[in-house]
Amino acid sequence: MSTPTIKEMTDLCHAIAKSKGFWDKERNTGEALMLVVTELAEAMEAHRKQDPENFKEELADTFIRLFDLCGGMGIDIEAEILKKCEKNKLRPYKHGKSC
Repeated sequence: MSTPTIKEMTDLCHAIAKSKGFWDKERNTGEALMLVVTELAEAMEAHRKQDPENFKEELADTFIRLFDLCGGMGIDIEAEILKKCEKNKLRPYKHGKSC
């Protein structure tokens, strides 16, 4: 079995969310983005408590929420990531910042 692509993960995460009713009506994009932030906050709390298993789970939740949102909005996030990486290759060291 091969490792799924980002596109396949996006499709999977979105399909699961749809099957659980999260897309029965149009999603509020701002709310969906704040749910991503919430997952990162939960990861920070797990890190603070030195709970590596929960930390990894919360990071996974972050990606799941992002992939679901991208799937629902029809964003090919795999292509966008590759495009942004190419752009970042052209940026100066530390993007010109001192820290």
